[in-house]
Amino acid sequence: MAERTLTVRVARIARQTPEILSFELAHPAGRALPAYQAGAHIDVHMPGGFSRQYSLARAHGEAAPSAYLIGVKREAASRGGSASMHARVREGDLIAISAPRNTFPIRPEARRHLLLAGGIGMTPLLAMAEALAREGADFELCVFVRGEEHLAFAQTLRAPLLAPHVRLHFDIGETGRKIDLRRLLAERLPGTHVYVCGPGGFMAAVRKAAAHWPEEALHAEYFAAPAGAAVAGGRPFTLRLARRGIRVPVTADQTAVDALHAFGIDIPVSCEQGLCGTCVVDAEGAGAEHRDFCLSGSERAAKVALCCSRAKGEELVLDL
Repeated sequence: MAERTLTVRVARIARQTPEILSFELAHPAGRALPAYQAGAHIDVHMPGGFSRQYSLARAHGEAAPSAYLIGVKREAASRGGSASMHARVREGDLIAISAPRNTFPIRPEARRHLLLAGGIGMTPLLAMAEALAREGADFELCVFVRGEEHLAFAQTLRAPLLAPHVRLHFDIGETGRKIDLRRLLAERLPGTHVYVCGPGGFMAAVRKAAAHWPEEALHAEYFAAPAGAAVAGGRPFTLRLARRGIRVPVTADQTAVDALHAFGIDIPVSCEQGLCGTCVVDAEGAGAEHRDFCLSGSERAAKVALCCSRAKGEELVLDL
């Protein structure tokens, strides 16, 4: 079950804002890269042994993409990932990435799409906006940043394809560039779905303003587990692997992934916070205490993220 790894060349690095660089990643031999749907992300394995998830910031058409585009913000409290990308990665370097995967797709049942981006959280929503614009869909992209100089991918946002659909909110500066979240989300038009990505405070503000919206109409992509979220630890339980006909014990201080690895069963894992979807498997979801932030309510009925979720009772049944 090892995850596919690709080697790509850093074709171009561009300064987007004082804190954000964009990286264009291409096949070393110039071949096409695996296709993906807007909202997808990749794992990037960088110098120093770090691995981080970055959303793909560009939609592609029917043809497979010739390059991937990501945006990386240099975080003041970086644990090494963003610092490594900014300080150690150069144009022409070869780096390893995962194949794209998508836990944040455009919902086909939606009749209208409201995309809410906080800062660098615009990257998956930018790809969504491009895809929706090409389809002629009904959508609006609202981008919240501190000010003009902090607006990444400004040229793309102001290009003819997206400009009619974009609203900008600047925390500082002219009062005309403000968006009131409460007012924006006060009424839900039939068939409207909200997609949100950004820092924790922004995500919490959107969820508060949209508290009256149905859960199935609100879709979120998190950078990190929300403050106070329990993603590890709990009571011991047993994993029952239905297809293998075996049981694997999970101790109170183990994750299900750790227990399976110790048993010799390989489960790919990346973020270990329930964000990226790498470790999601089919399961009897009703028996799980779901602690992830990547599965929708309907998906949780038949899937579970093994890096963080646990059994409600004594046993959790997996389709493994």
